[in-house]
Amino acid sequence: MYISDKNVFISLGHYYPGRFPTIWGRVNELVDNGNLRSVREVRIEIETNCPFKYIAQWVQEHSHIFMIPTEAELMIVRDIFRSEQYRGLVKRQNIIRGLPVADPFIAAAGKFYGALVVTQESFVSGAARIPTLCQELEVRWTNLEGFLEEEELMY
Repeated sequence: MYISDKNVFISLGHYYPGRFPTIWGRVNELVDNGNLRSVREVRIEIETNCPFKYIAQWVQEHSHIFMIPTEAELMIVRDIFRSEQYRGLVKRQNIIRGLPVADPFIAAAGKFYGALVVTQESFVSGAARIPTLCQELEVRWTNLEGFLEEEELMY
């Protein structure tokens, strides 16, 4: 199972469905099989700001993949925020503007489901970033290129 970050959906926006039917066919197959998921906060982030109309439409049509966190996931999120380092995941602008923060929920879902987290963020030691958090939680993570390789969609 994969848990996807918003930036992966946005990056997929550059792979136009009409030009990359193999990629989109596999993405839809993973969704249909329940193997590509994300979290509710990612859906809200995309609905709030998405530069690709067809990605926003795809997300709306596949809204069932954006999971509401379980109680166990919320306990993982609670533990994440016990670390001062990861409180930086919540940006002041998000608080002021009432915007969602998906990162801790993505990592928590990866941990809870034993899933591979897919994000375009890069690892930075000591930073409040998904890959750093995943490493600390012992959750596997990759980027879009790694996902495409994992699914044998690289040419």
